[in-house]
Amino acid sequence: MLAARVEYVAPWWVAWLHSVPHLGLRLQPVDSTFNPRDESYRESLMFLGLVAAVCLGLNLIFLATYVVCACCCRRDEAIQTKRRNSCCVTWTAVVAGLVCCAAVGVGFYGNSETNDGVYQLIYSLDNANHTFSGIDALVSGTTQKMEADLEQHLARLSEILAARGDYIQTLKFMQQMAGNIIVQLSGLPAWREVTAELTQLADETGYVEYYRWLSYLLLFILDLLICLVACLGLARRSRGLLASMLCCGVLALLLSWTSLAADTAAAVGTSDFCSAPDTFILNITEDHIRTEVTRYYLYCSQSVSSPFQQALTIFQRSLTTMQIQVAGLLQFAVPLFPTAEKDLLGIQLLLNSSESGLHQLTAMLDCRGLHKDYLDALAGICYDGIEGLLYLGLFSLLAALAFSTMICAGPRAWKHFTTRDRDYDDIDGDDPFNPQARRIAAHNPPRGQLRSFCSYSSGLGSQTSLQPPAQTISNAPVSEYMNQAMLFGGNPRYENVPLIGRGSPPPTYSPSMRATYLSVADEHLRHYGNEFPA
Repeated sequence: MLAARVEYVAPWWVAWLHSVPHLGLRLQPVDSTFNPRDESYRESLMFLGLVAAVCLGLNLIFLATYVVCACCCRRDEAIQTKRRNSCCVTWTAVVAGLVCCAAVGVGFYGNSETNDGVYQLIYSLDNANHTFSGIDALVSGTTQKMEADLEQHLARLSEILAARGDYIQTLKFMQQMAGNIIVQLSGLPAWREVTAELTQLADETGYVEYYRWLSYLLLFILDLLICLVACLGLARRSRGLLASMLCCGVLALLLSWTSLAADTAAAVGTSDFCSAPDTFILNITEDHIRTEVTRYYLYCSQSVSSPFQQALTIFQRSLTTMQIQVAGLLQFAVPLFPTAEKDLLGIQLLLNSSESGLHQLTAMLDCRGLHKDYLDALAGICYDGIEGLLYLGLFSLLAALAFSTMICAGPRAWKHFTTRDRDYDDIDGDDPFNPQARRIAAHNPPRGQLRSFCSYSSGLGSQTSLQPPAQTISNAPVSEYMNQAMLFGGNPRYENVPLIGRGSPPPTYSPSMRATYLSVADEHLRHYGNEFPA
């Protein structure tokens, strides 16, 4: 008695994806039954990819229009508006980066699920192949024993027992039983072609799956690197990094829509198979295996009897009959013909090994083992596989949204960086509060008069011991140095202060501060001008 069949129930997403309209390239309806050999069915899957390509084109047109408008439109904005725009660009980029990271997380899960499902399919195919190979090996081995080894023993016994006609009739009857066994074994299906096709399918599936998994892994890494470049570009206000992010973002956008097209076509095609897998397998195996055999393994229910039951029964009965005959010859013929004992024992050993092979063959031909492999393969591809493809499709959509947002925020960030640099360019180049002037001063320290005053004060302990240098020194730098010292309430220290050497105070000084600065400068110029004549 067969155990109750574990029914295959397609998940809800199989029915949902199977209900997607199937249209040809000329927009004519196409039958949604899974049939990869049909050109119109393949066109319906290609049409789904073309829909994703159209969405990519619309996305690029929108982005191009937005970028052109953002770059060409010039508006006079106040400082507060600029700050709000800068903050808006920053937060937009942050949200887009978070969405991209979330998309990569979803993609990692989907890629892992799809990989697990595909390798479960490959594992089930390998198990089925092992069973089919074992059946063929047992059938060929038993046939070889009956046709060659048993015939040799029977031929020698016919010569030894030729004087006894009844024993010769027994040997002929045994030969007839061996012929029945060979006939029944030859009626069993040969699985060589099926094994070769399944092996090729498993190898090709594993090859494609490896590179699919690796491609998605590289795509995830690329997306994360683009997010990192975007963050660094905004943090450092680098237009070079920003330009690199925009170029790589367009590339990632193209790859996201391409992966979405492939995932959609693969998910819909696999769902068409999973909606009626039995029908497809019956159609492709009808030229190699009898339909009743295929149905036996696909359904494996108590209502379906084994198509091998009659052959196995005849096999068992023939073996039992032959064992009885050999036992009788050992009992009655050996005392009369001692030389026949060796061949009779050889036949008995051969029949015992054939009986053991019969039990193994019966277990392998039973539908429960292969039906379990079939259900495992369906669970792997229809549950984990399609679920992973759905998550990968969600990853592609989120990644396309994130990179579209980054590309939209890129021109505004570029304008903000340009406006900031333009504001710095409007400031006096000698202004010490200009960051550009500070950077230039750091790389090009002042020379000339400052070096003379530094050397003038080096190596001497007190100001009273200072001696005027030999070269001619103008009074204006001295007055400015002394002016700086008196303004800050300290003794005159001839240091390299950024305000030295300027003809006017910084532009941020008020008129009153400028008048005070000039009056104090004139007073110290008169005082120290007499002490250090030019």
